[in-house]
Amino acid sequence: MSFDRRTRIEQMRSADRARDRRNKVLAIGLSAVVVAGLLGFGSYMLLEKSEAKEKTEESQAQDAKQTEQEKKKLAAEPIADEKSWDAKKLTRDHVTTEVTYPMEPPVGGNHNPAWLNCDGVVYEKAVPNVNAVHALEHGAVWVTHNAKASAKDVDALASRVGSTPYSLMSPYEGQAGAIMLSAWGKQVTVDGADDPRVARFFAKYVQGAQTPEPGAPCTGGVDG
Repeated sequence: MSFDRRTRIEQMRSADRARDRRNKVLAIGLSAVVVAGLLGFGSYMLLEKSEAKEKTEESQAQDAKQTEQEKKKLAAEPIADEKSWDAKKLTRDHVTTEVTYPMEPPVGGNHNPAWLNCDGVVYEKAVPNVNAVHALEHGAVWVTHNAKASAKDVDALASRVGSTPYSLMSPYEGQAGAIMLSAWGKQVTVDGADDPRVARFFAKYVQGAQTPEPGAPCTGGVDG
């Protein structure tokens, strides 16, 4: 009887050990499946993010190309009633005195050594001509308006300037037209913010071929 009991105990222990081994094998197998699943899911998400990033970059590149094409098309169109001065004949000396310009607003000539900040800046008050002209020398477009300009037009033009590097805007009571756009050696009076000549002028003269110092900064100067 004693032998039988020992045999049964040994059998039970053997069965327990076998069951433990099976459980360990199952646990290891399940863990491997979970890890493999997580790795697979992680790889899938990384691939998805990579593909999404590539699509976004491609879309942005296409948008930029389209915008550049539209800009070139606008720049090639004529600007009716535009006034021009020979950009090369406009003097460009740095002076610390006031300068009397033959046109209002001025489109070139001697100017202050400090340029007016023109990185899409909208000024609420009139700015010094001598600093604004220096900004034009760097390739900026200067939008000016007097009391005859409607609040709607002023707001719309301010929005355009605010989103356009190398542009600035300010009141200018001495000018003849309600709204005028100036670049180095170039100027036009427009009927309103929706006048098609506005988009053409920006496309053609923001860092355009008339710029005496292309690439010169529009930040780091003065604020009027």
